[in-house]
Amino acid sequence: VYDGVALDYGGCAVVLRPSLRAASRLERLHDGFPALLSKIEEFDTRTIRAVITYSAQDWEAEELLEYVAKQPLGTFCQAAQAPILRLIDAMLPEPESDETTTEPTGQPMPWAKVYRELFGLATGWLGWPPDAAWNATPQEISDAFTAHIAKLKAIHGGEEADPAPHSESSYSVDQLKNIEAQGRDPAFDRAALRALKGKGKL
Repeated sequence: VYDGVALDYGGCAVVLRPSLRAASRLERLHDGFPALLSKIEEFDTRTIRAVITYSAQDWEAEELLEYVAKQPLGTFCQAAQAPILRLIDAMLPEPESDETTTEPTGQPMPWAKVYRELFGLATGWLGWPPDAAWNATPQEISDAFTAHIAKLKAIHGGEEADPAPHSESSYSVDQLKNIEAQGRDPAFDRAALRALKGKGKL
């Protein structure tokens, strides 16, 4: 999801965008996505408010929340819960489509670190300004970096290439090339990602 998820309630429409900034803040809200999803399924009002505030334009979020405060909570839950779960699902980058079924050999990488890595790739390797990186979605950054590596391979072949300044990412050039060649990063907990994405589609 690049454009965001629409949430329309009582004529108040907002677009919930799964930006890197929103994903990073929401992942920290309850110390991880599993607890966040549980709170959303419970329709915890503090959590729902944070999701809308972090992912929508300020004026849209304010208008919607002011309207919601005067309405029955149950009807808002029916309208908002599914779009919010789709938003969280969109914050988890899709694994490569040709990913192998072998079990990862590395330690699972916490999502907080994944998002730091993505920010480093966007600002360091891709050369995006920090605001552009924070406003992009994790999937946009992942896809752009994949395309960037493909471009380097087309230009340089198998030769060593480090065209951009080192980012804050802890990956070395060799590690990044190996990840691209294998089509997956063994440090990502893919099983957990699939489980979370399945939970988000309930």
